Amino acid sequence: METAELLQALETEGRLLAAAAEEAGTDAKVPTCPGWQVRDLLRHTGAVHRWAASYVTEGHTERRPLGEAPDADGAELVAWYRDAHRHLVGALAGASPELECWAFLPAPSPLAFWTRRQAHETAVHRVDAESARGGGTTAVAPGFATDGIDELLRGFHARTRSRVRTPEPRVLRVRTDDTGAVWTVRLSPEPPVTTRGAAAEAECELSGPAGQLYLALWNRGPLPSVTGDRALAELWRETSGI
Repeated sequence: METAELLQALETEGRLLAAAAEEAGTDAKVPTCPGWQVRDLLRHTGAVHRWAASYVTEGHTERRPLGEAPDADGAELVAWYRDAHRHLVGALAGASPELECWAFLPAPSPLAFWTRRQAHETAVHRVDAESARGGGTTAVAPGFATDGIDELLRGFHARTRSRVRTPEPRVLRVRTDDTGAVWTVRLSPEPPVTTRGAAAEAECELSGPAGQLYLALWNRGPLPSVTGDRALAELWRETSGI
């Protein structure tokens, strides 16, 4: 996806998150994040927004610690989150394409990285807020979901901290039914290696509509379809948390 499209998604997802949190109330439990209440979700996501914006506005070239969220609650906390979200969107919208700052996943540019990362960070936590509110969740657009699956597989799980590993080499396939995207995930004692396309025979395939598959791979919903060795699907469930 283009950076401008991801920025629009970030703006929309943040507004939906805040609205759902307001409706649920900050005391509400978050079913998709056991042990969390909505106040925890708002504090976390708002702090991440301000942390991300600091790289964009201040050009930091090394990792910095996440800042503290305020000791606010209720309507005051929702308002603080909305302000953090607006600040992030404004920072990204006003940034130069030549921005130089720290980033932690491969991307065409730091600006592209931070826009993409925050768009998907916010979308996943928007689903968390809607799960706390009840009444169903807003569907994730297929193209956006496909982009997020790619970031998850080829970005996050390419890092050394990924725990999705097998004693012997195994091959997992991920396929979106509606957008036609395919990934081949090679598992081993080392971090997963993921390539686009059906590059090898797979022992297990995870498939379904992109929006459902996106949430399932982020452990926010059930896997739409599993064929082959279900043990690899269970391995994902048990070890892929970020």
